[in-house]
Amino acid sequence: MTGRRCLTSPRPYELLTSVVAGALLISGCGVLPGLSEGSREPVTVMTWAPDTTAADSVNMAGMPAMARTYARWINERGGIDGHELRVLTCNEQDTATGASTCARRAADEDVAAVVGSYSRYGRAFLAPLEAAGIPYIGGYGASADEFTSYLSYPVNGGQPALVAGNGEQLAAGCERVSLVRPDTLVGDSMPGLLDTSLARRDRPASYDISTAEEATSYDPEAAKALLHADGGCVTAVLGKGTETFFDSFRRLKPEGSEVRISSVLGSVGQGLIDRTGGADSPFEGALVTGWYPESGDARWNEMREVIRKYAFGDNRIDPADTGVQTTWIAYTALKAVIEALDGQEITAGGISVSLNRGTEVNTGGLTPVLRWRFQDTVGTAAYGRIVNGQVTFQVVRDGRLTAEKEGFVDVTETLVNVRARN
Repeated sequence: MTGRRCLTSPRPYELLTSVVAGALLISGCGVLPGLSEGSREPVTVMTWAPDTTAADSVNMAGMPAMARTYARWINERGGIDGHELRVLTCNEQDTATGASTCARRAADEDVAAVVGSYSRYGRAFLAPLEAAGIPYIGGYGASADEFTSYLSYPVNGGQPALVAGNGEQLAAGCERVSLVRPDTLVGDSMPGLLDTSLARRDRPASYDISTAEEATSYDPEAAKALLHADGGCVTAVLGKGTETFFDSFRRLKPEGSEVRISSVLGSVGQGLIDRTGGADSPFEGALVTGWYPESGDARWNEMREVIRKYAFGDNRIDPADTGVQTTWIAYTALKAVIEALDGQEITAGGISVSLNRGTEVNTGGLTPVLRWRFQDTVGTAAYGRIVNGQVTFQVVRDGRLTAEKEGFVDVTETLVNVRARN
């Protein structure tokens, strides 16, 4: 590619270069503030997520909104290593068709990478990306395929690491554990992960309760969980259904019962705690396993400042949201690899080669230093692409998610040695 060109598209997704108060900072094919006439070629990437308020869908609109905000910030600073960052966004709609459509559009636009995105339909989007040779950097980890595809570069251990970590967190103080999880293929993997961690502390296997992901009531499941876990702990990993489950649990829990509740980030977050009463929330005292430091940690200060200055009050972007945080970390990884390439033009193939050869990503302590060489991966058939098997233990105190234990806890051994429950 030679020279600069204006990029326009008739497709139904948004292209962002850098926007201030809704006005473009470029004029025609002019130059962004902070970028000179001799700047390197622009880098175009895509971020997708479900962007809908439909009751039966996941809404992760903060992720593409964070991507746009990142682009405004980095372009005002001169881009990434002299490259203007252009961000395409796509509404994945929480469907396999939507995921596939977004991936095909990414291929049509010849993007250099898909960055910081969310989809539960890994096979639907990874097949088109693999055919086009486009790397997938820092997906949310909502799909098992993200941990097997050779073009996936996850920044966290996804739900497998969270469930394995949750078992270790609960093992420290729970004699018995009831697990409430979805009756799906992903849900079927959870008991093995949880039980492997419990067994390391000589705890008995969990009482496994499978159920629908999005029911209107979970009274029967809550009653079973309470009966088994009397004096122990109940953990629920039901995504959006987690709130409904714990509402049933709260109503059925006998006064004076010492059963403690637990979950993982993504099923329970600060937004849910705030919405259900803060310090008076039924989640007060709950144990929660996450990927990253709690949202009030100073290591998030740069992201918070970027949101404050460049999001222009966009209320879709919650700095405490795990999706927003993952997008920030994914773009941090993109920045590291572009700087390492130090070239006039950045291509999808160049990014993949650089990452495969061991480009290091320092996230400022939000994760361990990340690398995706073969020797850095977990290397199991199920989780072959995981390079970050570390999690954090948090607890809800006075209505806020706070650190229960300082630092990270490595659950790689559980991911490597997990056995499916018979």
